[in-house]
Amino acid sequence: MIVDTETIDEFLTRHAADVEKAVRAAAAAEIMPRFRRVAAHEVDQKAGPHDLVTDADRLAEQYLTETLGALLPGSLVVGEEAVHANPATYEALQGEAPVWIVDPVDGTRQFVRGETGFCTLVALARGGDLLASWTYAPARDQLAVAVRGQGAFLNGERLHAGSPVPGQDLRVATSHPDYTTDEQKRALLGLCTDGIAFRSCGSAGLEYLAIARGELEATVFSWEAAWDHAAGILLVEEAGGTHLTLTGDPFRITGGNALPFTTARDKETAQKVAALLSQAQP
Repeated sequence: MIVDTETIDEFLTRHAADVEKAVRAAAAAEIMPRFRRVAAHEVDQKAGPHDLVTDADRLAEQYLTETLGALLPGSLVVGEEAVHANPATYEALQGEAPVWIVDPVDGTRQFVRGETGFCTLVALARGGDLLASWTYAPARDQLAVAVRGQGAFLNGERLHAGSPVPGQDLRVATSHPDYTTDEQKRALLGLCTDGIAFRSCGSAGLEYLAIARGELEATVFSWEAAWDHAAGILLVEEAGGTHLTLTGDPFRITGGNALPFTTARDKETAQKVAALLSQAQP
């Protein structure tokens, strides 16, 4: 059984490629055969019409749960669909056992619509600390990998989030319609010389990848489900970016965050967006 971080580090050295193989295999077996072929009876609603689950979600998560658990003896799995079925499963994030955090299809609405903007997210954590992550967009043939202290890579090439270019629009994606009011837009306009390109977010995992690639300056998310954020937050960190909650603290995957929170290409941008969000609170 895995008992300490050093052993987990050794596991990652030996088996990171096996995790990548498992993520790709889950998508090949359970997701891509259903892409643009999802029938109505294969789609269900959870909390509402914007919270969907498909057979691809369920079966890919089952595949990854079995495969990843076998790769790392003593580890647990916190998957989106398993937590929906049994919320107590989420408590594993608070413990000392290594935990795989799995979102089998991040961007299910896009997947159902036949769009390519979806991905599979896997992160490995222990005691609330993120150790490694995999972000796989199979319809775009993109695989991003991050290991704590070793950098972030997309299809084998190192990622650098960098900083916003002075004079160019600040590009921000948000999950929360309350942060698109005229007053808040005007405040955001002051963050860059020529204004802001403000839009609603798509797949959280792909928005984080966009930050790590320097294609997006920041995100604003209003929920803290670990499967949506764990993989991407580590990816952005290892690419040189950062994240802040309304209290100025880093986002914690174990919960209890002051929401909404921002993730950004650099510390200065994160601080500016977080300050704006704080001012916008009732």
